[in-house]
Amino acid sequence: MEAHLHRNGTQIVKFFLHLSKKEQAKRFLERIGEPDKNWKFSAADIHERTFWRHYMHAYGQCLAETSKHHAPWYSVPADDKDNARLIVSQILMDAFDDLKMAYPKSTPKRRRELRAIGKRLIKSD
Repeated sequence: MEAHLHRNGTQIVKFFLHLSKKEQAKRFLERIGEPDKNWKFSAADIHERTFWRHYMHAYGQCLAETSKHHAPWYSVPADDKDNARLIVSQILMDAFDDLKMAYPKSTPKRRRELRAIGKRLIKSD
């Protein structure tokens, strides 16, 4: 699917925001300690942490198998939210630059048409 999208002009950029186990624990404690964040926490999260090594292995395999030249994965360290956002923003800006987007060029004929329309607008005021 990604190769098809790429062949048809879609630029694909994928991000894996990697949070360390230590940072995850810190955020869990914040969610438990702040009533407004309690909804973000589930006891199942603690059970799933016992599989951390397995998840990291699975993520590594998945990223290695699905990162392609035309659809790369970017693994971004996400312990520091501000820096993670800066990294993602820079990658996106670089991707936009690669698109070489530009406004359409105007032709002499089109400029004459627009000047004529402008003159009519001025006369009508």
